[in-house]
Amino acid sequence: MNADMGHDATVFVGTHLRRVFGPVTAVRDVSCLVTAADRIAVTGASGSGKSTLLQLIAGIDDPSGGHAAWPAIDGHPRRRPGRIGIVFQSPALLPTLDVHENVALPVLLAGQTADTARQAASEALRLLHLDNLADRLPHQLSGGQAQRVAVARAVATNPDLVVADEPTAALDTATAAHLLDILLSTVDRLGAALVLATHDNVTAGRLHTRWPMADGVISTRTLADTDPPC
Repeated sequence: MNADMGHDATVFVGTHLRRVFGPVTAVRDVSCLVTAADRIAVTGASGSGKSTLLQLIAGIDDPSGGHAAWPAIDGHPRRRPGRIGIVFQSPALLPTLDVHENVALPVLLAGQTADTARQAASEALRLLHLDNLADRLPHQLSGGQAQRVAVARAVATNPDLVVADEPTAALDTATAAHLLDILLSTVDRLGAALVLATHDNVTAGRLHTRWPMADGVISTRTLADTDPPC
């Protein structure tokens, strides 16, 4: 985490966000705020807008309307690469790169030297207890191992915000619980915010805050243990 950023720092704020794909409005009039201490589960059925909202929060897509800002990151993530770590539903590892090279790649893309990238990748792999897999290619990994490598890749840049889109959806119950343990302990150690999309109530229940989505909006009719989005 940025040494100057406290736990109450605002890493993302969205105001009246809309995202339209042709005739489909995937996100409609969503206003939300994420601070550095937040652990947020975005829940809802397939097609509810979860993934689109996460893409807007991560800065990998632009809203069709409304305004998105990253105050603590001091600019758009595409102009500040590395400040946001992203974990996709599938590991999406590059098949011709070994584990260490896959994890080092975002550090290189953020403009760091090869030596810095190697050191950052080694530390991320150590943090997730993956040192022994560093030389393996993606096809030599189990599903759980590959997804843990994807988490290592997301945190190698020491991000201020981690966005995870259904990271446990393809895993069995025990492996999913273990991956979530690792993800939560890692963002705690980094002091990073976490926004995670899931359709699983057990996974959502382990995060402090829940944003239920339906038809592209965050519902204000929440469960007793759910905080409002803003």
